[in-house]
Amino acid sequence: QVQLVESGGGLVQPGGSLRLSCAASGSFLSIKTMGWYRQAPGKERELVADIDSGSSTNYVDSVKGRFTISRDNAKNTVYLQMNSLKPEDTAVYYCNARVLTSLLRRFWGQGTQVTVSS
Repeated sequence: QVQLVESGGGLVQPGGSLRLSCAASGSFLSIKTMGWYRQAPGKERELVADIDSGSSTNYVDSVKGRFTISRDNAKNTVYLQMNSLKPEDTAVYYCNARVLTSLLRRFWGQGTQVTVSS
């Protein structure tokens, strides 16, 4: 089994910054893509950003230029640096990883709350 443990959420004022971290642990052969999704109240879960094993990245348009995703393959950890935060960024942020065990499987973290408010 694979566990994803997130940290770094919290309350921040508009214009502020937060850094989310997600560490993968357990038994697996390799991690392909790691990413962050978010879900605001009453809305569907959406992809925020992801990064593959070659460090190619993908962002939703609403966060381009403000958020940066990165990963440390030695630590099996993905980060999301969030700058210039807006109230509309308020959501539960979920870490996601596509992991090769005996099969290629998708795993989710438990979620971390990000609230942007004055």
